[in-house]
Amino acid sequence: MNEINFELKQPEQAPLLIVISGPSGIGKDAVVNGMKERGLPFHFVITATSRPPRNYEIPGKDYFFYDQKTFEQMIEAGEFLESAWVYSNYKGVPKSQVKMALESGKDVVMRLDVQGAKTVHGLCPDAILIFLTAQNNEEWLQRLKDRRSETEEELALRVKTAQKEFETLDIFDYIVVNQKDKLGQTLDVIESIIKAEHHRVNPRKVQF
Repeated sequence: MNEINFELKQPEQAPLLIVISGPSGIGKDAVVNGMKERGLPFHFVITATSRPPRNYEIPGKDYFFYDQKTFEQMIEAGEFLESAWVYSNYKGVPKSQVKMALESGKDVVMRLDVQGAKTVHGLCPDAILIFLTAQNNEEWLQRLKDRRSETEEELALRVKTAQKEFETLDIFDYIVVNQKDKLGQTLDVIESIIKAEHHRVNPRKVQF
């Protein structure tokens, strides 16, 4: 029998940058919180915003809350990986937080609106972009209304924005249906995506 002469190689386990995105009210927060509750070994980026906290939000846990003047000073100082004016407020991702997490070797999960996901895609094409959607428009709109956190004018703006956001699907790597009352199923799909990405023959290389 001829001698077998080759080396078995395992894919290099480089940290991943995972973006959870989708239209307003689709359940991005619920998905990220569900991932945390499962104890997944990721670094979950805390987004900064210039809007005041909602009554159920905890500063430093759900978001970093800054007033508009402070936020603009931070933008000027280059402290954000990406930032944007969204629904009459600023949102941004602290650059140092993402950099430190990746250097520690942890996968990094970011919860971003579609505009933010598009910016990150431009900065880092190897980021994994996951678009959350509902089963249909009616279900999504009802979930948005059930939040009771927007005026009629704000609600109309979010609907108009979502129509444009669905036109950007081509920049995303995966689309996941986040069905109402089936969060566990959504989390299972996302976990499977991340596991599969770690077994790519040509691993993604996250660089900024």
